[in-house]
Amino acid sequence: MSVALTLTEPRPRKAAPRHLADLDLAGCQSVLSEIGQPAFRAKQLRQQYFGRHVGDASLMTDLPAAAREAIGEALLPRLLDPVRVDSCDDGRTVKAVWRLYDGALVESVIMAYPDRVTACVSSQAGCGMACPFCATGQGGLTRNLTTAEIVDQVVAAARLAQERGLGRLSNIVFMGMGEPLANWARLKSALRLITGPVPDGVGLSARNVTVSTVGLVPQIKKLMEEGLPVTLAVSLHAPDDELRDELVPINTRWKVAEVLGAAWEYARVTKRRVSIEYAMIRDVNDQPWRADLLGRLLAGKLVHVNLIPLNPTPGSRWDASPKPVEAEFVRRLRAAGVSTTVRDTRGQEIDGACGQLAASVREAGTTPGRAGAKPVGAAGAAD
Repeated sequence: MSVALTLTEPRPRKAAPRHLADLDLAGCQSVLSEIGQPAFRAKQLRQQYFGRHVGDASLMTDLPAAAREAIGEALLPRLLDPVRVDSCDDGRTVKAVWRLYDGALVESVIMAYPDRVTACVSSQAGCGMACPFCATGQGGLTRNLTTAEIVDQVVAAARLAQERGLGRLSNIVFMGMGEPLANWARLKSALRLITGPVPDGVGLSARNVTVSTVGLVPQIKKLMEEGLPVTLAVSLHAPDDELRDELVPINTRWKVAEVLGAAWEYARVTKRRVSIEYAMIRDVNDQPWRADLLGRLLAGKLVHVNLIPLNPTPGSRWDASPKPVEAEFVRRLRAAGVSTTVRDTRGQEIDGACGQLAASVREAGTTPGRAGAKPVGAAGAAD
């Protein structure tokens, strides 16, 4: 049974704990003053957290030992409690399942490549976009993540990458659980912190950050107005409205032409190439005529197509396109002059591949906030 499209966040079960990533420098200083600590400790804390990826005050040796517990309770509560951390691809892909303060579960994935280390992070617990072929979408939306919960995934990924000898975290893709632009206010704050210089942020280049969306047109325009040169990735999955209405239900509000129009305006203003994500689904959206239609829509634009081999889950009616069909789709797009690649599928062994992020913790057998829910499909998660 499919779930309904949801754009309104369910009411959180309880308030999120205060964390320094939810506060600016002055806010941190104010909290420290409340607990009898000097204001200069705020910069020490932010240097440790954003710059050295230390999230536990008890490990911050530049703080007085007697003050660490109080400082930790006031500004560094544990936001992400690891439920399990798995790896595959000879340790080059790591998936972490995190339990949040209210029991919700989210996942993030780290992928090490020869030239970069990428973290795929979540913006929501679950997802309200209801795409029928995506495991996360069929689990429904539990709630939006706070700014600190988003940023803490990045800090934790940087720490894990260092601990496991994968190298320095360099790239972030918002292609984990959730629709990032549906959590706009907190995403905007998180982007500022991720790309801000240490100690005011993690210090990653905005050009190495990708924000994925199924096509929330008003929020695409807001992202464009932020002036951050992040890459926009549009999860299109069909070039025609008839099919996209079924595969990506938000298309009933903003049609293909509107979504692509917003994307081209984003590319014009930011000078950043737009990525078109397209999950290849057997006998659904992989016909040659759809490749030709997609080619006509994208020809001459500042765009790159990322074809995603579908990662079906047990019991799903959706399956991946055969390799010859995939190859013909690629050939036709390239013949239209459209830059096209097939995504390197990573993390299948640990349910960390595209669209499999459903927080399906095997011991618990649940998806976030929905006991007994089953993942039913795949598409749209990692780089």
